[in-house]
This record gives sequence, C-alpha cells and structure tokens, in this order.
Amino acid sequence: MQRRTLLASLTSALATPILGQAEHRYETIHDWTQLPSNIKYGNTHGVVVTADRRVIVAHTVHKESQSPDAICVFDDQGKFIKSWGADLRSGAHGLVLHREGNTEYLYHCDNVRGFIRKTTLDGEVVWVMHAPIASGLYNKASEFKPSTLAIAPNGHIYVADGYGKFYIHHFDEKLRWVRSFGGSRELMDKNKDIETAPGTTIWPHAIAIDTRGKEPLLMVGERGANSRVQYFTLDGKPLHSIKDGVRWPSTFDFQNGLMLMPDLKAVVTLFDRNNKPLVQLGDGREPNGKTYENLRTLNREAFTPGKFIAPHAASFDADGNIYVVEWVEVGRLTKLRKVS
Repeated sequence: MQRRTLLASLTSALATPILGQAEHRYETIHDWTQLPSNIKYGNTHGVVVTADRRVIVAHTVHKESQSPDAICVFDDQGKFIKSWGADLRSGAHGLVLHREGNTEYLYHCDNVRGFIRKTTLDGEVVWVMHAPIASGLYNKASEFKPSTLAIAPNGHIYVADGYGKFYIHHFDEKLRWVRSFGGSRELMDKNKDIETAPGTTIWPHAIAIDTRGKEPLLMVGERGANSRVQYFTLDGKPLHSIKDGVRWPSTFDFQNGLMLMPDLKAVVTLFDRNNKPLVQLGDGREPNGKTYENLRTLNREAFTPGKFIAPHAASFDADGNIYVVEWVEVGRLTKLRKVS
C-alpha cells in the first residue's frame, strides 16, 4: 500500500511539477481547459482573463475540428462555456482585452486576412480596420499582416505589422492614422543575421504600453537577429532596449510591478519593475540551443511535463496565476497556479 501511494505521489509530481523559486513558484497544470468533443485546438495564439474570471482563448482551429470556431470561452475552473469566431479560423492571432469605462472589449488581429477588429466579449463586432493605406507604405491590402496591438491610456492604438512590413502603426482614438515608424522588412531581407539600428523594428511580434513609470511608454518585442524589447515614446521616438532574459518575445502582461513575457523560444519569463529577469519558468531549450523545432508539430505524448515548447501568449488572473498558450499544432493551454 505504501509503495502504491508513493508511486501515485511521484506520478502526480511529474504531471504537475512546481516551477520557479522564492515567491515566484507555480504548479504546472497542462491542458487545463475542458474542450467539448467537437472542438480541437489548432495553434493556440492568444489568451486573456476577464474581470469576471472567464478565460478566453484564440486558436487557429485544428484541421480535424468539427467546429470552426476560433474563440473559446471557459470559466475559472477550465469548464467550457461557449465558442464563436468561425470567420477567424486560421487567422486568429493577436488577442487583447481592454476595459473601457465599465465594459471590457476584445481586440483581434488576423495576420492571414490582414485586419484588426474590436468585438464584445460575446463576439459582436464593433468595428473592423484593414491596412493603413494612408501611411503610403502598402501597395495592396494583403501586405498588412498584423500580429497584435496595444492601447494607450488616451485611447490611441498601436498596431504591430509583425508578419507584414514590420512597421508600427499609430492611430488616434477615432481610428485615424497618425504615423508609422520602425520597420522595415527590407532591412532584414538584406541580412537576416544582423541586428538593426535603434528605432527600426524586425519581426515586431509583441507590443504593449508600459505604465509602470512616470509616463506611459510603448514597448515592442522583436524577434530574429534583434531579439530585444525596444522602448519608444508614444510619438514613436526610440529610447532604449532590453536584451537580458529576452529571446523571441511573444506578448506582455503586467501585474503589481511585474512584467510577464511568454517567449517563443521555449520559456516564460518574469521581470521586475526595472526589467531585470527574476525567474524563467519551464525552460524547454535543449543543450544544443534548439527549442520548438523538433516538437511543435508532434502530439501531446511527446511533450515533457513542466517544459514549454513555444509560448505564444500569457496572462495573469486576479490571484496571480498565469495562463500560457503555445504555438503547437495540437494547441495547449497551461495554468501556472501560484503556490503561496
């Protein structure tokens, strides 16, 4: 009986390993959501947590899924509530939650069809916006492939064209184009192995407004040779960059001075108020430097408990728990339950 109890305990520990250290320790609960049989995740690209504790996931929809819905909604126990967003199938990428007055809205970036849109939490479309032709940077709308966006305290919107021409586009609160800066893809095409100068952006996948300082600043997470988080003023002037603890940034979230950064190169990192890395969670990087290369297209049986493959988005909940979704073909949402 003791042997059986010990074995069960060891199995449980392997299935839900504890990550982190000191006050940043988390129990790992992979595949936390309970999907209905007619839905199969595709690449899980986005996750947000609403004020009433609903967890909303954006995914590309698996080819074997009976339901075409790209947005899934769960309660705080991981129980499925509903789904919607069939027209985002294959292109559901950036997912941003923003509170406006007493109401929360979702902002979606579709990098396949080339648009951003605002919806209610139930999927009712408020507006849709396509390529910023006014910028003079696009010959055709299909060149615009947004990865995600950020919303400043004054209501201005900053869109990262992370898969298109690599520019950051600034719109005012009435969706009027203000300016474009950063970019461009041409710089990377000249030599993909050279870091570009401050003020330019290469693969600007992550973007957020950092309000932890005296004034709000725009931060842009870049991939490729840049592998940095670059700071700008809200009018697009470059300031400084951080590289310590940064590989390929995916998104950002903030809570109590902490910055949460899921990194596509197999890790989730927490930074302090001064952007110093505090702890790296679930680092799945292999000794040879490889991360998701040999894993992201495999089934769950190939995934190691407690190790991330390709974190693509992450969000805090009110209790300090963290929800992580990954760029893997079968989709995965992991809850990191904060250990007190």
